[in-house]
Amino acid sequence: MGEAGIKRVINGPMIWSPDSSALFGPVPEMAGYFCCCGIIPGFSQNGGLGKLSAEWMVEGEPSLDMFGWDLARFGRWAGSAFTKARVRDQYAHRFKIHFPGEEREAGRPVRTRPVHGVQQEVGAVFGLNYGWEHPLYFDAGVPDSAGFIRQPWWESVGREARMLRQRAGIIDISNFAKYVVRGPGAEDWLNAVFANRMPAKTGRSCLTPLIGKRGGVAGDFTVTRLAEEEFWVIGSGMAERFHLRYFRAVPLPAGTTFESRTEAVCGFNVAGPRARDLLARLTNADLSNEAFAFFRSARITVAGVDCVAVRVSFTGDLGWELHCAEADQRALYRALLDAGREVGAGPVGSRALMSLRVEKGYGSWGRDYSPEYWPQESGLAGLVRADKDFLNKGEWEAIRHTAPREVMSLLEIDATVADASGGEPVFLADGTPAGQVSSGAYGYSVDRSLAIAYLKAGLAGPGDTVDVAILGRPHAARVLHRPPFDPDGLRLRDLRAEAEPAE
Repeated sequence: MGEAGIKRVINGPMIWSPDSSALFGPVPEMAGYFCCCGIIPGFSQNGGLGKLSAEWMVEGEPSLDMFGWDLARFGRWAGSAFTKARVRDQYAHRFKIHFPGEEREAGRPVRTRPVHGVQQEVGAVFGLNYGWEHPLYFDAGVPDSAGFIRQPWWESVGREARMLRQRAGIIDISNFAKYVVRGPGAEDWLNAVFANRMPAKTGRSCLTPLIGKRGGVAGDFTVTRLAEEEFWVIGSGMAERFHLRYFRAVPLPAGTTFESRTEAVCGFNVAGPRARDLLARLTNADLSNEAFAFFRSARITVAGVDCVAVRVSFTGDLGWELHCAEADQRALYRALLDAGREVGAGPVGSRALMSLRVEKGYGSWGRDYSPEYWPQESGLAGLVRADKDFLNKGEWEAIRHTAPREVMSLLEIDATVADASGGEPVFLADGTPAGQVSSGAYGYSVDRSLAIAYLKAGLAGPGDTVDVAILGRPHAARVLHRPPFDPDGLRLRDLRAEAEPAE
């Protein structure tokens, strides 16, 4: 692919059932076949790659997270033209400095949603996510740029984040991976795949980890029961092909089907203290706490568009996810934008979403959640049910009672020029290595530079002071006891009295 690539070739069928005579997808399944080619580093990394490849083949999973090398990060969209463009770009920039958040233009656009033109009209600046063009922020007058220090778009992103926290925002979440599992064995199959127990009542949702071959966190998902024999599963969009390997490791019961709806279904998250007010202009559905509580779902009509609505938000604020057919995406978006103007709300991009979720201390797969880390290290141990069977339970039981090696923690950093973005080392005051940052962002609504980091157990904990090396220089940081935004979940669950918009 012009970049390092290694994978177990199990390409994903878009529709899968145990009764199928064949798997429907771009390439037939070839279990046990490995591809290790197109590797650019040469002698500098081949020894390590050989070791990890051997672990993968023999033990079923490498000891380090190899997703950045895994060809599963590409899909059918990565055709010949895209590949050639990226190869040329890769060799042209091989020895250049690469910056955090850098977006490369080569081969783009590959995939766009129906709403792409509308987003351009309202000033979207786009990035690439698993082939999709998606909004980074909405301020076309400020071109995208990349660097180690805060960029000109930093203020544009801040305006979006503060708008959502004070009023409401509309976030395109179409890139989330979406699956539907239907049939008499749907609940049993999902319970056999995921570590948490599936919701028993229609309209209920749960969060659940997916456990890897070494007991680590291979993924995190939201599962919603839409009907007696129908479940809606939401996960990381960039990891869809990666996660399909785990899903196919558990046979589907007779009469039960698994279907990817990622391309066919689009979605928006409407979040913020006035999210209910915004949506009430477009639907007759009862959105009150009593009728539509946190982590509940329903099929509702919004601006004449049929939606699956789930009351949840990755922003950590009051909000609903609205999932609709791709053909209805443009109409729904325009209606949300129009209604948003009436309450002072507008579109919000992925960079503001990064800031908002870090303020809440929410981890993100591929950054903070990884097969390298165990549930008790990632704060997900409470979502693993020991009283039922699930995929790789034996591997989890082998490490279940082992003390955490590192602990996912939230840091507040004394930074004024550049913020942590991921990979920065963390030290104790005496220079002892204490861990590393997995993701970071400036928290615009709490006015703090923040980072999620894995700290070595026993070296540093809540209340302690550490140093984070940003741009090679130590920056004092404090390990927080609780997230700075809504630590008690009052905004998330809307447990306050009907309040004025937050200022």
